[in-house]
Amino acid sequence: MQCVSHVISLGHLIKHLPCTKSYTFLRRRFQSKALTNVAVSTTASCFKSLSSSQQDQIHLYVDTLLQWNQKMNLTATKEADEVMERHIEDSLAILPPIKTCYNLHSSGLYDHINIIDVGSGAGLPGLVLAIACPDWRVTLLESINKRCVFLEHVVNVTGLTNVKIVRGRAESCGHDVMYREKFDVAIARAVAEMRVLAEYCLPLVRIGGLFVAAKGHDPKEEVQNAENAVRMLGGSILQISPVNSHSPYGQRTTVVCRKDHSTPQKYPREAEDPMYTYQFSDTSTALITSSWEFVMDSRHLKSVVCHISSLSVRSHDSE
Repeated sequence: MQCVSHVISLGHLIKHLPCTKSYTFLRRRFQSKALTNVAVSTTASCFKSLSSSQQDQIHLYVDTLLQWNQKMNLTATKEADEVMERHIEDSLAILPPIKTCYNLHSSGLYDHINIIDVGSGAGLPGLVLAIACPDWRVTLLESINKRCVFLEHVVNVTGLTNVKIVRGRAESCGHDVMYREKFDVAIARAVAEMRVLAEYCLPLVRIGGLFVAAKGHDPKEEVQNAENAVRMLGGSILQISPVNSHSPYGQRTTVVCRKDHSTPQKYPREAEDPMYTYQFSDTSTALITSSWEFVMDSRHLKSVVCHISSLSVRSHDSE
């Protein structure tokens, strides 16, 4: 059965919707037997655990980042010490949860992971992980050309040989046979909310691999809202790891998902932004896009049009 879709502006729709209890967003109770909360202590500096040559590479990266940041927007952080604390330490703090979950739940050698950093931006955390784990094969996926130029420059300055830079969008690469289900781990930091990240990252992960999302202090509700999306895309949420980062910006959280089976071929969707389903009543649903348009099924559209028509008649009768 084909679904007929129509587009109405969000503001116009909400203006004419009756305020009843049925127009509430769907909230599913979060249930996942595989989910565990594991605290990972990283109070000691992760940076200091690196070799002297790796530390030199990190310093080169930070210096280059701040130089280029004067002419293009790469980070809001302006001082080297702040970059070290806010970005470098936080990126390195992701490593313990990855190692723990990969060794417990994934086949293959942890020391030779093939990893993709989705929406790499200024190379965080991908470039930092490439320096810390020289035997890893690291792909940096970034859609903006000038950022890719910067990443290429950093790779040359630091002498990294285990990094590949791909200019493209996750929505497209997820359908490319060169990248789809080819990576042991897909990671993303400060890119989007969990539901969006799942659609971007899980299609790139091999069965048995991991999708890792670096999040803030308390992403519990965000993770709950993403449970259905993760499952639909072939994954399951393994672990939420509070990471007591050395950063003064407080606790961070790493959310780890396992790829259990293949992602359906239609994902990731090619639309400008992935759409999410919410329930407005017992019998109708609406899809909301981040461009703030409602895409509705024909039954729901008909009921809304009838309601708007009735409002127009009342307004006319009262004049």
